[in-house]
Amino acid sequence: MAVYTPKLPDSIVAEYWNKGRANGRAEDILRLLDRRGIEIPDAVREGVKDCTDLDVLSVWFDRSLTVASADELFVEE
Repeated sequence: MAVYTPKLPDSIVAEYWNKGRANGRAEDILRLLDRRGIEIPDAVREGVKDCTDLDVLSVWFDRSLTVASADELFVEE
């Protein structure tokens, strides 16, 4: 019996792959802040969750290791 397996365009696969990676990175940032005992205001939580730019999320992840408050994630250097 043949099984139908739809082939999605590579652009769709890449889009969903990147969304998944971004979601995972955002969750890592929020978890790290939480584990460090840093209060996460709703606005910061939403800002992190809504971000899909992996480069920005990488910067925020690095910052989440040392910031004293969650708002410091968004400080421009």
